Amino acid sequence: MVWDYPHAFALPVVPQGEDIDGLNHTNNAVYVRWCETVAWAHSEALGLSLADYRRLDRAMAIRRGEYDYLLPSVLDERLTLATWLIASDGKLTMERRFQLVRDRDQATIMRGRWNLVCIELSTGRARRMPAEFCQVYLAATVSPALALAGSTQLQAPPQVHGASQAGRANGQGSR
Repeated sequence: MVWDYPHAFALPVVPQGEDIDGLNHTNNAVYVRWCETVAWAHSEALGLSLADYRRLDRAMAIRRGEYDYLLPSVLDERLTLATWLIASDGKLTMERRFQLVRDRDQATIMRGRWNLVCIELSTGRARRMPAEFCQVYLAATVSPALALAGSTQLQAPPQVHGASQAGRANGQGSR
């Protein structure tokens, strides 16, 4: 795959019947759920799970999400969704990017961006990232200057089929 950034963490996804809307293509909300799924899988592959977030009383919560829907996808079409951490101040904020590619022709279907802020789970207030977050997430950050430099995929869990598995990690909208 030709990715926007190197060192992609990627999951295969395939739209299922419940993902298709009245226009006969994948509903945009499905892409958002898939982004949550791949973000959690990436975090877990790096070594930070929901259990770690709870133990540390911290989470990376979505402050802003942006999605550019470039092309439609249809029922049973094989796609690959990749994610990267591309920026962090090492204190409160991080940026995560997404790219959804159609496997058959390598066309980019969607690009997304999350601006994340570290919060204290017990209060919901912004708090400094714990050392464990900095060690794991900063080490995984890819410089935007490396765009289009290729990718190396980390291990990913089994294929996500539509809404049946998307977003099941916690439903809280944080990574």
